[in-house]
Amino acid sequence: MVLLAMLVPMAVLLRSYVLEDRLAQAALEVQSTESVVARYGRSEIARYVAEVNADSDTETTVVMADGDVLGPAPGAAEEARIVEARINSTARVDDVDGGTAILVPVSLSGSSAGPESQPIIRVFVPTPGFERELVRSWLILLALGALLLVGALVLSDRLARSFVRPIQSLAGYAAGLGAGRRTEQPPVEGPSEVRDLGVALHRLVDRVEVLLERERAGIADVSHRLRTPMTALRLRVEGIADDAARERLMADLDDLQATVDHVVREARRSEREGLVPVTDGVAVLTERARFWEPLAEDQGRRFDLEVTTTGPVPVRAGPEDLAALVDVLLDNVFTHTPEPVGVRVTVAPGADGGLRLVVEDGGPGLSVEDAARLVDRGVSGGDSTGLGLSIVDKTATESGGGLSIGRSALGGTEVVVDLGGA
Repeated sequence: MVLLAMLVPMAVLLRSYVLEDRLAQAALEVQSTESVVARYGRSEIARYVAEVNADSDTETTVVMADGDVLGPAPGAAEEARIVEARINSTARVDDVDGGTAILVPVSLSGSSAGPESQPIIRVFVPTPGFERELVRSWLILLALGALLLVGALVLSDRLARSFVRPIQSLAGYAAGLGAGRRTEQPPVEGPSEVRDLGVALHRLVDRVEVLLERERAGIADVSHRLRTPMTALRLRVEGIADDAARERLMADLDDLQATVDHVVREARRSEREGLVPVTDGVAVLTERARFWEPLAEDQGRRFDLEVTTTGPVPVRAGPEDLAALVDVLLDNVFTHTPEPVGVRVTVAPGADGGLRLVVEDGGPGLSVEDAARLVDRGVSGGDSTGLGLSIVDKTATESGGGLSIGRSALGGTEVVVDLGGA
């Protein structure tokens, strides 16, 4: 914008300079022509006018007192102005079509005739167009503007890099931390504002690492503090003579142990997976479903595994969560349906990327109310902790997907788990 504000007025000014130069040249020609008209005859005047017009950008004409025109004929609109200049015996400058006309009466020495007998010198100065000299000046001006523009771009690029490079370095460092990659802290450099940002980020990272280390130590301590009394309690329960009471207490201890393991595993998730876990869903889901196939054969169940996608598909979930998801769904089928009932597991591409896991059975199925109740955390359909389908729903939701329960084509329950893509 600064260059345009400078170059456009300068281009117009150059055009004005050309016009002023022509007007100055026209004034000199008027003086020279006036001397010739005053001293020489008609033939010499005509020859002189022809020579002047051949070498000049202006157009010179001499209108004699008898109306004879020596040189290019003036336009019809100028004739009245020529007559007026002769009568008034005064010079005049008029804007006409295509330029400017200068009219100068010539007083002949020794002539006793009136003003009407004076010859009139007419010099026509055309408006500057795209003449070679003007175009060359414009090109030089344009080249100067382009040179200034290139210099400004180079300078601005250098200045911008001093801001952008340190910020890019900090952004890459922060992205690596978010993905779980511990990289070397970038140097604090650049302008003062960027250096302040770098120092603040480094302090924040150091503080987060201290807090994470304390959290890991606390989790390990809690796990140890809980497992030790639970082990002692298990040994005491085993010494109870009443078989029914012993089995009931052992079952409660197993549920408590499973709950503690789940809490510890969830607390260590960030250490294990990072902030953005990414897993090949096809490999984990398929492998874990195959793990249950021998049990289906032992119980005489038909077990079908259909994988309709080829190649790895990354999903936004950890491998342990995916494995736990499959275990919960298939454990529900094997626990709550009769042994001859068949099972079908389908792994297919998701609608918006990711994967869709469908687990179907031929059992009695669930009502809509029971399905909604089982998804709620802490609600169980049997003797369990109630964490089953709530874990599945949490894993699916955190990955960017969801959980739905409906009626299967096999006659039983259909559980559809959508896992979001990485």
